[in-house]
Amino acid sequence: MTNFQDLGLADPILKAVNTAGYRTPTPIQRDVIPAINAGKDVIGIAQTGTGKTASFVLPILNKIAGTRKKIWPKTCGALILTPTRELAQQIAEGIKTYSTFMKVSAPVIVGGVSSKPQIKACARGVDIIVATPGRLLDLIEADAIRLDQTFQVIADEADQMMDMGFLPAIRKIMQALPKKRQTVLLSATMPPKIRSLAKDFMYKPTEISVAPASKPIDRITQTVKRVEKAAKKAALLEILSDKDVSKTVVFTRTKHGANKLAVYLDKAGYPALAIHGNKSQSQREKSLASFRAGKTKILVATDIAARGIDIDDVSHVVNFELPNVAESYVHRIGRTARAGRNGIAISFCDPSEMEYLRDIEKLTGQSLLPGSPRETQKRRKPRPSGNSGKKKNSAALRKARANQKGKQPSKHKARKNQQKTRKPEGGMPNDGLMRTLGKSKPQSAAA
Repeated sequence: MTNFQDLGLADPILKAVNTAGYRTPTPIQRDVIPAINAGKDVIGIAQTGTGKTASFVLPILNKIAGTRKKIWPKTCGALILTPTRELAQQIAEGIKTYSTFMKVSAPVIVGGVSSKPQIKACARGVDIIVATPGRLLDLIEADAIRLDQTFQVIADEADQMMDMGFLPAIRKIMQALPKKRQTVLLSATMPPKIRSLAKDFMYKPTEISVAPASKPIDRITQTVKRVEKAAKKAALLEILSDKDVSKTVVFTRTKHGANKLAVYLDKAGYPALAIHGNKSQSQREKSLASFRAGKTKILVATDIAARGIDIDDVSHVVNFELPNVAESYVHRIGRTARAGRNGIAISFCDPSEMEYLRDIEKLTGQSLLPGSPRETQKRRKPRPSGNSGKKKNSAALRKARANQKGKQPSKHKARKNQQKTRKPEGGMPNDGLMRTLGKSKPQSAAA
């Protein structure tokens, strides 16, 4: 299958895809779209920036185009779960793009904004709901949304939803769905806990992996620099002063750290905006719009916002602080090298972060820093598999030494023999114990 016409998509969808300028499906789209069209449960693993969104949005729209059914109040035909508000908005924009020549209702249900417009949008029933788990569960419990008529559910970026603590909410949502449904899990990584979720809620899923799980995309040049914590700001300014740096996303571990760093960069003459979970939805959208348009060249973000940053021309990603969850490294650097472009990822590592670096290298299978534990281990020569040669050489060496010394016993044996023949005088410890106690010579009872 080399083009979208081969994927069994309806004419209005093909027309929209063509209008958007897409001609050839990506590997994840080529494999996942037919599987979803066939009604199978699917586990899809692909690197960020490879077109995962279209791989599930297109078959959802295809089902809507082919089987128009009555929509009951407060229900939806398909549900898309996503970890962040930004990613939910991005998916909604994709639905809008690919349904240009269709009539499709797809409200976004997320926290951080009033729920009243969301309740109103779902009151008469909709084709698709794009939601974050927390707000969706709130509206289900408030009887504003029902899932008993939902026969397709997509969990996008499933591993991040697990990391963010959404597992209990997701389980409750899954239990509210009909038992006979299609379930799709898509992500850039697929840790064991996601497979456990799949066993509980999926039926004989087809696993599609178009790239090794957790391996950063090949078009990203990765560099790790040893930088003391106090010197990181100066090192960041040096990177930003390079003329080849255009749009840059800088990652910190905390929201407070993101705010402080954005203020510091502003004062240093590098205008920056911070984006994280404490910002309101309107603030986050405004910051992303400014960054996308090129009005702001630097975005300082936390991991929670990482996957919502889907902007094609990000030239650099800087990990000001290494993430304490190795998988987050993959998603962070995936903000660059999108849409076929190349990108650069630079990470600062201070002594306290060496353990995080070790976890990242183990996950990605790459040695990122010369002298790191993985690099040192690779350079270490392997030991001989057998011991016979070693024993033989050792025996020959001992014999040669004995001949050189006139076959005199070693110092260790001499001391041992001396301890055996010498008796303690006057009840005092012998010479060996006295040395242990710090005395240089044994004392006699008469002393």
